[in-house]
Amino acid sequence: MQGKHLFEYAVIRVLPKVEREEFINVGIILFSKRAKYIRMLYKLDTNRLGIFCTELDVDLLDDALTSFEKICNGNKEAGVIAQFDIPERFRWLTAVRSSCIQTSRPHPGFADNLDEKVEKLFEELVL
Repeated sequence: MQGKHLFEYAVIRVLPKVEREEFINVGIILFSKRAKYIRMLYKLDTNRLGIFCTELDVDLLDDALTSFEKICNGNKEAGVIAQFDIPERFRWLTAVRSSCIQTSRPHPGFADNLDEKVEKLFEELVL
C-alpha cells in the first residue's frame, strides 16, 4: 500500500461488569475506506483478566471475540452482518453497545502502511 491512507481505528475493550464501566483493552480494529482495508487484532491475557475479574468466563469471551473477528473479516459463516461492505461492518462493530465487549469511539489518522499501523497501535494500546 503506497502513499498516505486515511484510516479510523477503535480500541476493543472488555467490561466484565458493564455497570461499573471499568475495562481492559484487548484489541484494535482499523479500517480505511479508500484502501478497502479492515483488520482486527486481539489478545486475551488470562492472567490480567483474572486479576481484574475473578468470575469472568474467558472461553465465552474468546468465542465472542472470535465472532467479532469473523464479522470483521467478512467470513460467510458469521452471518448477514459479515456480508456488509467494509465501512458498514466497521460501523456495526464500533457501534455503541452495552455488552461486555465494547469499542472506543473511532479515532482518525494517516499512515503509509496500514498493516504496520494496526500492529503498532496494538502494541501501544493493548499489549
